[in-house]
Amino acid sequence: MPAAAGGVLALVLAGVVLRPVPAPAPVRIDSVAAAPGSPVAPTGSAGATPPGTTAPGAVSPGSTSAGSPSPRPTSTAPPARLLIPAIGVDAPVLAGGLNADGTVQVPPLEHPEEVDWYRDGPAPGQVGPAVLLGHLDTRNGPAVFQRLWRLKAGDRIEIRRTDGSSVAFRVRELRQQPKDAFPTEAVYGDTADPQLRLITCGGVLGSNGHYSDNIIVFADLSAE
Repeated sequence: MPAAAGGVLALVLAGVVLRPVPAPAPVRIDSVAAAPGSPVAPTGSAGATPPGTTAPGAVSPGSTSAGSPSPRPTSTAPPARLLIPAIGVDAPVLAGGLNADGTVQVPPLEHPEEVDWYRDGPAPGQVGPAVLLGHLDTRNGPAVFQRLWRLKAGDRIEIRRTDGSSVAFRVRELRQQPKDAFPTEAVYGDTADPQLRLITCGGVLGSNGHYSDNIIVFADLSAE
């Protein structure tokens, strides 16, 4: 299991803090009905459920959609660029680990066009869930994942690697989760095949400048 799944994890898209939180049952959705909010504030914090807990109706971390292929990747080099044609994303990917205070490194707010890959987990194409994080917006305007909520099942995601190779995924589902019910096990837990997670903020923008929810994209390796 990846290091981030070894404890209760609270995602803050200025960092991810390991801390215990209440664990109400996550709500699974198949789409996001409306835009998460106006681009007026930095992304906020998120919560988690303890690893090993699978919410009712949630996809098991090791499962894939029915009939989805599991081709063997030819490379496991680190990701360099993320392309999502359906929402116009063509962004650089940087590796991020854990800060000294236990938070996960994410792109600085002065670089809202960047995406961070959680390097303590699998690289895209390796067996397990590769996790990429990006901001929804900042005080200066939209960020790289401003339109993430528009993705739908079947949309293509391409990762270009540092060795010049690439790997493709197809969106399986989109979830919007309250930040105090972040599905840590479903996001970071072990899987039987290569999978991808994209994470940003969403929901209602509060008076504290933080959004109420996280938007999480689950994607499976494509045979392309």
